[in-house]
Amino acid sequence: MRCRAEPYRIKMVEPLPRTTEEERHACIVTAGYNTFLLPSNAVTIDLLTDSGTNAMSAQQWAGMMVGDEAYAGAVSFTHLEEAVRDVYGYRHIVPTHQGRGAEHILAKLLIKNGDVIPGNMYFTTTRLHQELAGGTFCDVIIPAAHVPTSTHPFKGDVDIAALRALIAECGPQRIPYLSIAATVNMAGGQPISLRNLREVRAVAQDHRIRVILDIARIAENAFFIQQREPGCAGKTVRAIVRELCDLSDGAAMSAKKDPCCNIGGFLALNDPLLYEEACRLVVIYEGLHTYGGMAGRYMEAVAIGIRESVDDDHIRARVEQVAYLGDQLRTTGIPLVLPVGGHGVYIDAKRFLPHIPHDAFPAQTLAAAVYVDSGIRTMERGIVSAGRNPATGDHYYPKLELVRIAIPRRVYTNAHMDAVAESVARVFAQREDLHGLQMIVEPKYLRFFQARFKPLSFTLPLSSETQTRATGHSSRTR
Repeated sequence: MRCRAEPYRIKMVEPLPRTTEEERHACIVTAGYNTFLLPSNAVTIDLLTDSGTNAMSAQQWAGMMVGDEAYAGAVSFTHLEEAVRDVYGYRHIVPTHQGRGAEHILAKLLIKNGDVIPGNMYFTTTRLHQELAGGTFCDVIIPAAHVPTSTHPFKGDVDIAALRALIAECGPQRIPYLSIAATVNMAGGQPISLRNLREVRAVAQDHRIRVILDIARIAENAFFIQQREPGCAGKTVRAIVRELCDLSDGAAMSAKKDPCCNIGGFLALNDPLLYEEACRLVVIYEGLHTYGGMAGRYMEAVAIGIRESVDDDHIRARVEQVAYLGDQLRTTGIPLVLPVGGHGVYIDAKRFLPHIPHDAFPAQTLAAAVYVDSGIRTMERGIVSAGRNPATGDHYYPKLELVRIAIPRRVYTNAHMDAVAESVARVFAQREDLHGLQMIVEPKYLRFFQARFKPLSFTLPLSSETQTRATGHSSRTR
């Protein structure tokens, strides 16, 4: 395949922290084997998330300098509103501090106690806001989404038969909206097809149910549609993004993803009456309706980033870097979720560590081991992230037990991706030395952020050289 250069040049660099293996081992113990609790100055390559960790463009930084910080009626809000209307087509926006602020306003606005919200696989913060508002999330994604080895091109698609059955069972009056993600994070960054979303829209209209999109990574979804869906090869990413949005009634956006901003988000709506109520709610929880949770400078950066995010060359380079890492890992036999998604590569921890039981947190174990090996920070997306059933108190046991390697946009080179692949391969070679973790601190909500663990019966593998320096013995003991 012809090598394509990145459509940008680097104007600023930042030194990467360097640590020894002993230092990293001490850090992970102090962090309770939770990569979220590691200090960033102990992380060499940070692939914890692509949210808010991207490199902004020169135009975005220039926009930061002219941001209007007026408390009311800031011009920067008008620029953001214009960008949303121009690219996504929604009539009204309510700015929030980030995506979960939009999810909170949406849940307060639409969900009543006892409601049911169907969607194409849960996301952690989305489902929590729905539950706190009295609703219950119901997964209606196609079965292939739960099978890591399936190569279905659109594993984010909704199972239309399952959706119709759920509506018939619950009644449309108990369904305030359909919660549709483009792309599906917890399935491995998998896209939904235009054809499927049209079918979803038709079902929703038959029953007068709203469709609300999560558009944080919609440009990546549009790129996959362009590359994979029949009849879409001649369309621009920007045109496909608009088609997707036109099939919905509103959207929640984390501007920390596609638009490459370090903070920010919004709730977009077409219904003027819902917009008026959302404005009343945002004043309570975020800020005035013309800035919400954002400073003017960040509204400027988001407005610019929205337009940059749908540039074909930009999104191609972004997704191809993720694919490059996926190819490097597959050549060494690492079990992955296929096809490789748009914002990260997902390791199948069940197949990587088949000897570790599900309730011993194999993905959490693997993420900690990769950090100790190389200083590369990844994160768990499995049983810890899934949390507990609020009715029974039991763990949710998702079919997917994954380690997510999320790649920030325009931050790392492919040489960094090579280093990641080498580290994962080294851990894979020592995988029998890993035996799982026990959770010893469990927050009530979104436990994956702050939970702490301890080893069941092992110390994370150290290299033989490091072990010799640390213990004075030339062989590893257990």
